[in-house]
Formats: sequence, structure tokens, C-alpha cells
Amino acid sequence: MWTRVEPTRRRPRLSREEIAATAVRIADDEGLDALSMRRLAAELDAGTMTLYYYLRTKDELLALVNDAVMGEVVLPAGERQPDDWRGALKVIARRSRDALRRHSWMFDIGGDPAVGPNSVRHFEQTMQAVAGLDVDFATKLDVVTAVDEYIFGFCLHERATLHEDAASDASMQRYVEDLIATGDFPELSRLVEREGTAQVWAQLSAHAGDPARFDRNLDRLLDGIEHDLQRR
Repeated sequence: MWTRVEPTRRRPRLSREEIAATAVRIADDEGLDALSMRRLAAELDAGTMTLYYYLRTKDELLALVNDAVMGEVVLPAGERQPDDWRGALKVIARRSRDALRRHSWMFDIGGDPAVGPNSVRHFEQTMQAVAGLDVDFATKLDVVTAVDEYIFGFCLHERATLHEDAASDASMQRYVEDLIATGDFPELSRLVEREGTAQVWAQLSAHAGDPARFDRNLDRLLDGIEHDLQRR
């Protein structure tokens, strides 16, 4: 899609940026399932066939919104990364986490959307972050992939755990209590006996919602990576 020149046969009424922004807003407000070519065309006050003048397939639309979100991850032009690799990766990690929090429907995109310019910029900035490490390219990829996987895992877990309602939470607590009562979970039984069921559950909830947890465990991950690199 990005290798094609935007429509020029007549003065285009829409731009890719406008289409992407509207598509992202629909997904933010109503979820990814609500995003279709017909729904997007209606929101843009354009005919569906007009929209196909800019985007040929639904896959191209998903690639467009994916790249729009990646545009929120990349550092703006003129903004410098920290000079040290850890600081630079932490900046990128936080920007990635924040973008995924704003647009958690990104996890619902199936497959692997086509690479757009902002995705390439993100990779460029990530490679700049680890450029000073005295290791080969494969090891640099190991480092940045470990951080990416931590971010995605954290955000996916956060989406799953923090959106539960009180009723389902209480139901889950009763279910776990019944399992522990069978005696098949000795470590959990000792924990409940020592702390009390209510206190254990409260600590689990507090831990899941702890705003410092992301940075705390990111530092632990980077500590381990740094220790491994120093042994080489």
C-alpha cells in the first residue's frame, strides 16, 4: 500500500492520515469488530467504493491502523534518545506500553499486518538504542525481542485482569477457595493459612494494579540482560 502513489487522477478528498485517524477512533470507541470498510466509509461521509479508491482490502486497512498506532510509539522528530542503551530501551518500552493501553484492540488484529513506515521507524530507533552494545546483530535482536515480549505480555495480562467486574472476581475467588480446600494445592493452602484468604486476594488485586510494577520488572529484565552481556 505504501509503495503506491496516493490517488492523483483527481484531487483526493481524503488522505491516508485522515482515514487512519478515523479508523483508530472507531476501534477505540467500539472495538476492532466494529471497524469495517462500510462503517469507516460512513464515518468519513464517503461511499464504500470511494474508500476502495484508497484501500484495496480489509488487510490494507488493518495495516494502516497498525502503522498509525506505531506512529505513537516512535519518538517524534528532533527528540533524542538517552545515550545509554538501558535508558533508551526504557523510553521505547514505556511509549509502547502506553500506546497498547490506549489501543488494546491491537491484540485482536489477526495475522501479521504489512510493515508500514512507522514500524520501520520503530525498528530503526530500537536498533539505535542498542547500537553501542559490543555484540553481534543476533544478540541485539535477542535483547530487543526480550523487551518487546515483556511489553506485549504485560499489556495483554493487564487487559485480561483489570477489566473484570466485581461479580466475576468474587466468583473466581470462591472457585479457587474450593480448589484449595481439596488439599491438592499445598503451597496455596499454606499461604492462605498464613495470610488469610481475603488478604491473599487483596494482595493479588493490588499487585495486578500496581502502577510501579511495569518499571520494576523491566529493570529486573534489563539487569539480567546486562549481567549476561558482561559475562561475554
